[in-house]
Amino acid sequence: MTYILGIDVAKATLACALRLPSAKYKNKTFDNTPQGFIKLNSWLTEHGVDTLHGCMEATGIYWEAVAEFLADAGHTVSVVNPAQIKAFGQAQWGRTKTDKVDARLIAEFCLAQRPEPWHAPSASVRDLRALVARREALIGMRTQESNRLEVARERVRENIQQHLGHLDQAIAEVEAAIRQRVDDDPSLKQQHALLESIPGLGRVTIPVILAFYGGTPRFKTSKQAVAFAGLDPRQHESGSSVRGKPRLSKVGHSALRKALYMPAMVATTRTAWGQAFKTRLAAAGKPPMLILGAMMRKLLHVAYGVLKSAQPFNPALHGACVG
Repeated sequence: MTYILGIDVAKATLACALRLPSAKYKNKTFDNTPQGFIKLNSWLTEHGVDTLHGCMEATGIYWEAVAEFLADAGHTVSVVNPAQIKAFGQAQWGRTKTDKVDARLIAEFCLAQRPEPWHAPSASVRDLRALVARREALIGMRTQESNRLEVARERVRENIQQHLGHLDQAIAEVEAAIRQRVDDDPSLKQQHALLESIPGLGRVTIPVILAFYGGTPRFKTSKQAVAFAGLDPRQHESGSSVRGKPRLSKVGHSALRKALYMPAMVATTRTAWGQAFKTRLAAAGKPPMLILGAMMRKLLHVAYGVLKSAQPFNPALHGACVG
């Protein structure tokens, strides 16, 4: 018997609704931490769970760790577009558009719809993601120390300079480990070469893209891939009205947005296809920051297409489509 688990994921908590074979529900909330995952696993064991289908919404970034934990434990995991679950609630339970989705509704959706399984990233991709995150953290530390050095008193300047030297060495070591991790995995190495064909992407950005999109494809469409990075445009809604200009949702991995910022600047100023893209949007009256955000989104669309097709960048194809 397959048990059904609905998880309402928040930044700090996991509200869980476990459907038993008797059709009754058990509910409990856990911390969204590794320790919380262990307690969740113990709770499942207490209820005799052996085969499980867990389901959660694909919102933000906070679902990833628990999804990977459950998948690693051998359970089926589905990560579903929130709009699907909300529509299910409206159709089945007569809910309104503003009613909050909860763990019970997610479990009922999972039971009725049996959404397709989500596949966790490979060990190589997870290693790469950890290395990329470490590099970003070290660079952040170096920036902080450089700022301190500018205003430091003479008594502490030498100490800060020594620390900067250690940070430079640590960054170099992590970057070497990133290159090695990519080179040691044939799939990542091939995908790295494909991404190198995209004008504007370089040695810093490509590993970040691979850390989240490399290996086995995790998204069916480029739209899903873009939303994962928080680069999808959102209108501000109030009641039945739509106000203001569309903005990036920023509900996703900030590391991806940060990594794509400079490549978007380079693409729109130094590449023919990027300049054409910028000119077209500017002629339509789009402001500079909106164009830059669109270019970031465009780069990710192209990167997704290149990885999915396993074909290098084609200016005739990718330069013509609007991102």
